[in-house]
Amino acid sequence: FSGLPDLVPDPNYVQASTYVQRAHLYSLRCAAEEKCLASTAYAAETTDYDVRVLLRFPQRVKNQGTADFLPSQPRHSWQWHSCHQHRRYHSMAEFSHYDLLDVTSGRRVAEGHKASFCLEDTTCDFGHLKRYACTAHTQGLSPGCYDTYNADIDCQWIDITDVPPGNYILKVQVNPKYLVLESDFTNNVVRCHIHYTGRFVSASNCRISQ
Repeated sequence: FSGLPDLVPDPNYVQASTYVQRAHLYSLRCAAEEKCLASTAYAAETTDYDVRVLLRFPQRVKNQGTADFLPSQPRHSWQWHSCHQHRRYHSMAEFSHYDLLDVTSGRRVAEGHKASFCLEDTTCDFGHLKRYACTAHTQGLSPGCYDTYNADIDCQWIDITDVPPGNYILKVQVNPKYLVLESDFTNNVVRCHIHYTGRFVSASNCRISQ
């Protein structure tokens, strides 16, 4: 295939700084609006002072293809999110899926999703120019460039409040519904071994896999 983008998430980036955060619901209102918490966070009996446990991790995605990766939705349907401090247009409903899987059965025990705040060229390889920034008019990811999400931003997590300590697989998938055509879909998933003690978490053996 020529003239197609090819997104590849960076396994080392995910592994470098995965951690657990405990946060009160009152500090997660924007994330709750975007359905970034587990279903128990929306139960009628919850209060602002209930604590959620979040498995946080960063993500860096490279376009190693030969064409721009452009949003699946037309510009007029991008959603403006003013609740967040970044106040940006979301140009894809789901840019990434995050799943926590049982290490033996492969069954999903928790999930998250990352709306694309913005598709933009955060950094680029030498010789490649940044062409996309976070604006209302154009968003995308140029060949040779990276879109980076730090671990401390909203929804860059899986809500593991109801998950018992143990060993799991973290699955990070970009362009999960294949809404944007790529030259190669076999490199869209990173899997990591996760050891969760109930207080702390460690990530190891992160790698590209199916």
